[in-house]
Amino acid sequence: MTKTTWNIDPAHSEIEFKVKHLMITNVTGRFSSYESEIETDGNDFTTARINVKIDSTSVSTANDQRDTHLKSADFFDPEKFPDINFKSTAVKQVDDEGSYELSGDLTIRGISKPVQLAVEFSGIEKDPWGNTKAGFSVNGKINRKDWGLNWNSALESGGLLVGEDVKINCEIQLLQQK
Repeated sequence: MTKTTWNIDPAHSEIEFKVKHLMITNVTGRFSSYESEIETDGNDFTTARINVKIDSTSVSTANDQRDTHLKSADFFDPEKFPDINFKSTAVKQVDDEGSYELSGDLTIRGISKPVQLAVEFSGIEKDPWGNTKAGFSVNGKINRKDWGLNWNSALESGGLLVGEDVKINCEIQLLQQK
């Protein structure tokens, strides 16, 4: 089978997360700088070998003070850990409607843990310039403390300022390499 190489198209993709703030609302963050190495057998995404490297300094929540805190030793600590990495270990087709389960190792702050992500495949299309693109929605949930992201502050009500669960929400458009 012919090997096909894909890269994430950053102009048409989003890597985002959501975390509870004050236990009442979600704050959204995103990463704007990342690179990928993705290889499949033909266009069979169950054979995908995926490596994604995210620049931890590219985190943005649209709030400079919070972004500075996320880039400190309390959270991502990019001086010591400049990258967040994901390496796939398996892709399993869940149904005939485009649902997949993506398993892999997520490394944050030098700590690697297995994760499972739900993937919805939207299809493959040629753009007006002759490029082959594939679309995916990727979602999951992790506990930030599993990766040493422990900082928090107690609230008067007894709750915590920052939730432990982090929802991962990605819209990914892959560009087939020629």
